[in-house]
Amino acid sequence: MISGAAAIAGIGATEFSKDSGRSELRLAAEAARAALADAGLSPHEVDGLVTFGMDSTAEIALARELGVPELRFFSQVGYGGGAACATVQQAAMAIAAGLAETVVCYRALNERSGRRFGQVPRAAAEAPTSAGVDNGWHYPMGLGTPAATVAMIARRYMHEYGATSEDFGRVTVADRRHAAVNPKAWFYRRPVTLAEHQASRWIAEPLRLLDCCQESDGAVAVVVTSRERARDLPQRPAVVRAAAQGSGPGQFVMTSYYRDTLGLAEMSVVARQLWRQAGIGPADVRTAVLYDHFTPYVLMQLEELGFCGRGEARSFIAGGAIELGGRLPVNPHGGQLGEAYIHGMNGIAEAVRQVRGTAVSQVPGDGPVLVTAGTGVPTSGLILGP
Repeated sequence: MISGAAAIAGIGATEFSKDSGRSELRLAAEAARAALADAGLSPHEVDGLVTFGMDSTAEIALARELGVPELRFFSQVGYGGGAACATVQQAAMAIAAGLAETVVCYRALNERSGRRFGQVPRAAAEAPTSAGVDNGWHYPMGLGTPAATVAMIARRYMHEYGATSEDFGRVTVADRRHAAVNPKAWFYRRPVTLAEHQASRWIAEPLRLLDCCQESDGAVAVVVTSRERARDLPQRPAVVRAAAQGSGPGQFVMTSYYRDTLGLAEMSVVARQLWRQAGIGPADVRTAVLYDHFTPYVLMQLEELGFCGRGEARSFIAGGAIELGGRLPVNPHGGQLGEAYIHGMNGIAEAVRQVRGTAVSQVPGDGPVLVTAGTGVPTSGLILGP
């Protein structure tokens, strides 16, 4: 068991922008140095690095830039945003197994000024891989962007459960309201109303512009070490109470809309493990940082995680339930819709701040914080606590 064996002792990030003006390697190095400084550690104490399979900065390249003398553990996690929480899971497993003592998990991307995920990547359907074969089925049908594929399951969700575009928009309103008071957020001091959401242009019906997360430049890193060692470091440890990955039946990447049962089966796999490992249930969660690349998936995650029944999320969030002061504050930092899209790593950093008690929008209490990674793909999740 890894529950309670490791803790996040440091967090660091660059600024979040639309044009960083520097390489992804430099962004990664800046975030990693900041995280190490936050933890009161030096690069010479790092012996492990974990990142996303999609990250352009290899572990050995970052090790050179930081001055890390040697690595005993290095790893990359696939499936895009689904990797976010799994980077911490792998670090915690390495520490629990005695394979490493100090692991830095990182993600750096110029996703606005460089490769834009919202545009059609033609090479994805031409790759001589199983993923290329999968993409070859739906790209010719015009489903060549994440928004287009998510629109398919969003439309089915509306049809089966009576959800509306306004229900999706309430997620945007909550996130942007939280981002408006977060000086680090791109949309600082720029909340939106439900009417503004409804007036935003279509991207892929039923998804509007304000249903889609940002395209951001930036980097985030976290330092993971043993729980015992973290106690002696400057910051209050955010203990990894649970960590899990999951893939469901009939799993594809962003196109699992042929399943007999509507939902995010991969998140259900993750949820069952998280509650079991941590020995808690949804009612015990103080605040949730849910991966909000597209608003319909926030509603569906609430259902898969057990906060409400299937088709009930639109009623669950009514009346500001996911806003600060509500029954389940979601994304107090503004999420990827409001703060930045750093593939979910900025959500992990926010969860750490909530555990420390240093968040800009601090949710009262000392209970556990739930974090999820990208949905529509094989995914991961964390429960952090004191």
